[in-house]
Amino acid sequence: MPSPTQPPRSPARRHWLLAAGLLAWGAPALALPPRTLAFPRDHGSHPDLRTEWWYITGHARTQDGRLWGFQITFFRSRVAATQDMRSAFAARQLLFAHAALTDVQGARQWHDQRIARAGFGIAQASQDDAHIRLQDWSLERAQAPELPGASRWAIRAPADGFGLDLHCASTQPVLLQGSAGLSRKGPQPDQASYYYSQPQLAVSGSLMLAGQRLALAADVPATDNRAWMDHEWSEALLHPEAVGWDWIGMNLHDGGALTAFRLRRADGSALWAGGSVRAAGQEQARIFGADEVRFEPLRRWSSSASGATYPVQWAVHTPAGRFTVQALLDAQELDSRASTGAIYWEGLCALMDAGGHEVGRGYLEMTGYAQRLRLG
Repeated sequence: MPSPTQPPRSPARRHWLLAAGLLAWGAPALALPPRTLAFPRDHGSHPDLRTEWWYITGHARTQDGRLWGFQITFFRSRVAATQDMRSAFAARQLLFAHAALTDVQGARQWHDQRIARAGFGIAQASQDDAHIRLQDWSLERAQAPELPGASRWAIRAPADGFGLDLHCASTQPVLLQGSAGLSRKGPQPDQASYYYSQPQLAVSGSLMLAGQRLALAADVPATDNRAWMDHEWSEALLHPEAVGWDWIGMNLHDGGALTAFRLRRADGSALWAGGSVRAAGQEQARIFGADEVRFEPLRRWSSSASGATYPVQWAVHTPAGRFTVQALLDAQELDSRASTGAIYWEGLCALMDAGGHEVGRGYLEMTGYAQRLRLG
């Protein structure tokens, strides 16, 4: 059943999902070559590769003192079967988007989604820089003066019952994940992506809820208004044995940044893992090897909507230490079957050190628990 925030899927939507999820596998994947990422070009779209996403998550405090989590993700999918079609109506590139808002104090989450084929002024993703629009939602990057190569990301997402009107500004250099931005996602060379992050983004702007504008507080510690941006693109991402992944992106309260992920088999064992840590004031990150990261579930929550059970508290073991990841709201499952076709958990969490002290905050993403994830 589609998300309650969306109308039932039309036959055209189902056709687009089939094209994105299945026909994209029409040709064998090739290993991505190492290359130097160049900005601002690589903030933009890479339509020759099958899959791409721009992803911003964050937490912010409004003027009334309430803590909120937010998420906006734009996806691009290249449909292999339509590339040689001459019709202007051929769905060569599909764009999808998800947005969510979590009220920590009120223990409630809202979410919405969009889907459209690229073109006709309805959906587009520029190749020159990150200028992405999908119907009335947009993500626009502009050069910011704070430091060389800095970005200012403008988010506009008037959604069903809520909205995001936010700016997220760089406070640190881009963080290249993996080997200079080439991140392995499995034991085979073709299971890799180009991947960079922008942690510790400073957040300003406002939220909308039930028609009311909620301005973000400006007089709070910097750790209260922070976001994390990921941009990733690939030719093929998932190993055949992988059913999904567990991932964290955490802004540390001391200004550092921690990433950890694992790809998971159907029996729950890890197929591959990785991540990074970057200390405050540093440009280079310490990249984790596949055998250096371990996720250990501590507490689970079951969704009454999907029937899926998710670990909402984890012990994450990394070379940077052992951390506990604790959901600030258990019920942060997203039903995106009306767009990307997946049900997954994506939510705001606190990060604690071995002594139980909160040392960071960020997002946990868990896919493949309600159903095997298909990613073309």
